[in-house]
Formats: sequence, C-alpha cells, structure tokens
Amino acid sequence: METEVAAAAGAGLGGEFSLWSLFLSAGLVVKIVMGILAIASVWSWAVIIDKSLLFGRLKTKSRRFEDAFWSGKPLDDLFRKLGDKADHPMAKVFSAGMTEWMRAKDTGRSEALVIGAKERIDKVMNATVARELEVAERSLGVLATIGSAAPFVGLLGTVWGIMTAFQAIAVTKDTNLAVVAPGIAEALFATALGLVAAIPAVVGYNRYSAALNSFAVKLQGFADEFSAILSRQLDERSR
Repeated sequence: METEVAAAAGAGLGGEFSLWSLFLSAGLVVKIVMGILAIASVWSWAVIIDKSLLFGRLKTKSRRFEDAFWSGKPLDDLFRKLGDKADHPMAKVFSAGMTEWMRAKDTGRSEALVIGAKERIDKVMNATVARELEVAERSLGVLATIGSAAPFVGLLGTVWGIMTAFQAIAVTKDTNLAVVAPGIAEALFATALGLVAAIPAVVGYNRYSAALNSFAVKLQGFADEFSAILSRQLDERSR
C-alpha cells in the first residue's frame, strides 16, 4: 500500500513540477519575490540591450568624427558643416570648444585675454565631457543594484519556501516527499530566479563600466588635444 502511495505521489510531482505550476502553487510571499525577480531580470536585460546599442553608436560615430577631424581640413569648415547636428559626445565637445574659441578670438590680443580664453575653453570642454559621460553612465546603477540585491531577494524566497516545507511537516506530521517537496521546490526556484536576474546584471555592469571608462579616457584625450590646438592658434593670433 505504501509503495502505491509513493508511486502515485511521484507521478503527481512529475506532472506538476513545471515553472508555471511552481509559481501558481507558491505562497503569497514567494510569489511576490518571484515577481520582483522576474521584473528585475527583464529590467536588467532592457538596460543591457540599451547600453549595447548606445556604446555601439558612440564607437561608430566617434570613429567617423575623428577621421573628419584629423583629415587636415580647416576646423572652421568642419564646425560650419557640423552646425547644430552634433549628436554624439565627441562632436559636442568639439562644438563647445569651437563656439568658445570663436567668441574669444576677436575679443582682443593681449596676453591676459589669451590666458582667460584658454581657461574658458578648457572649462567649457571639460564641463561638456562630464555632462556627456553622465548621460552615458545613466542606468548602469540599475545593473549594479540588481546584481547585488537579486541573490538576497532570492534567498528570502528560499528561506520562506523552506519554512513552508517545515510547516507542512508539522501540520501533517509526515516527512513524505509529497509533503516537503512543494516548499523545497519553491525555495530552489526562488534561488534560481535570483541568480538568473543577478548574473547577467553583474556581467553587463562590468562590461559596460569598462566600456564607459575606455570611452571617458578617449573623450578626455580628444578634449585635451583639441584644447592644445586652440591654445596654439590663440598664441599665434596674439603675436
């Protein structure tokens, strides 16, 4: 008789242990935990895809702009051609520097005015660099938060599922697998969801943080080189 009951319980467990059935059979707390982790996972993938597209565009447009910038053509021509169409950080830094340089080159030729113009050009371009990097960094904190918090949220579901299993044992006074398996399954499923949400978030955060740092070095380097070019032109005009 006991063998038949065990066989029937095993058949029932085999038919019911799908992901959806685990969610439906879970308690309210575990359902909330699973829902939070599912939303966090979708959110992290949305950020990952968005950052992948963003850094791909930045890399392509920056390469094109650098080719035009170092082509040897007059900077005034490039500035006029660019106009108000600066749609990526490097072009915006260039436009900010050129705008300030155009204002400064006709104000006077004394040494004091030249020094003041150089400082203003540096400040304008550095402010533009900081602003553009802040925009590029946006939402990376979401990945960091999900990557660090999701395992602990999953652990909450795990602990609650185990508590549910022990409560079932206490109520039924039976340690049969059919009694303890649902709570344990909820616990393991919550843990799995926590890892599913956390692992891509951590990998994405590390990858795009490194990409942001690399782009920041490149953008700041361009700003410094461009500032040096404008400074030399101001020096020549002051002589």
